[in-house]
Amino acid sequence: MKTFFISHPDCALHRAPSSHPECPERLAAIDDQLIASGVEPWLRHREAPLVTREQLLRVHDAEYIDALEAGVPETGRWATLDGGDTYVGEHSLKAAQRAAGAVILGVDLVLENSTHTAFCAVRPPGHHAGRDYGMGFCLFNNVAVGAAHALEVHGLSRVAIVDFDVHHGNGTEDIFRDDGRVLFCSSFQHPFYPHTGADTRSENVLNLPLPRDTDGAALRSAVEQRWLPALEAFQPELILVSAGFDGHLEDDMANFRLVEADYEWLTRQLYGLAGRHCEGRLVSTLEGGYNLSALGRSVAIHLKVLAES
Repeated sequence: MKTFFISHPDCALHRAPSSHPECPERLAAIDDQLIASGVEPWLRHREAPLVTREQLLRVHDAEYIDALEAGVPETGRWATLDGGDTYVGEHSLKAAQRAAGAVILGVDLVLENSTHTAFCAVRPPGHHAGRDYGMGFCLFNNVAVGAAHALEVHGLSRVAIVDFDVHHGNGTEDIFRDDGRVLFCSSFQHPFYPHTGADTRSENVLNLPLPRDTDGAALRSAVEQRWLPALEAFQPELILVSAGFDGHLEDDMANFRLVEADYEWLTRQLYGLAGRHCEGRLVSTLEGGYNLSALGRSVAIHLKVLAES
């Protein structure tokens, strides 16, 4: 098995005006750990293209895209999307275009090479971005752009999106809540930012709101009881993963107690499903994960499973 590793130098240029957890050093920490762990030789590197307007319009409103493009600030200045800490600097739009374009490329590659998986090492993340808004460090919804591309361009009829970030993927849910072609599964700490998802009632959304201090055993039990039977019954033609590693014990962004072995287990379950139902077609894209050491180690084990399976 080979895994396509998709990234671009533009993704490292997006930066907030001061110390910020969603920083360029996240990608460097991943690169360093892939070399140290011996996973690097298993990867096939590809550069992310720029997403097109047509591709974005499948999941985002034209007015939102226009406002984001028009709002790119001058050199050395920043704007915010949510009045908080979702910053837009001079390089942010291009980084976001690369991040969404990476998932498009990942979908194309795995559908054309069914013995391969793909991982998109990109930033800014995407799963909090809805049709007409950005928030939670997210500008475009990268995984949603990829899912819509698979449905509309490749003609798939069943795409599963699995989101194991510690925060609810509210933007992804907003985009696909009423689209039966997509089964969306999101696990997250509750109550916690963005304070959504616990009361969702939708046949194609399977949320797992879990309390603070959730450990690997509790997460695995919930996944086995709720997600795996539903994913087996759905029989996806493609699995997309919003891979957030901010539930790690060492990550102080939230209050989960997961470790690398838990991400390894999750990845094995998802790749097993991909092998049974969609010829191993799986595309994973980076969401959260802010402790640099824990992020690097967690991504390395995630990719080790995908590359060696």
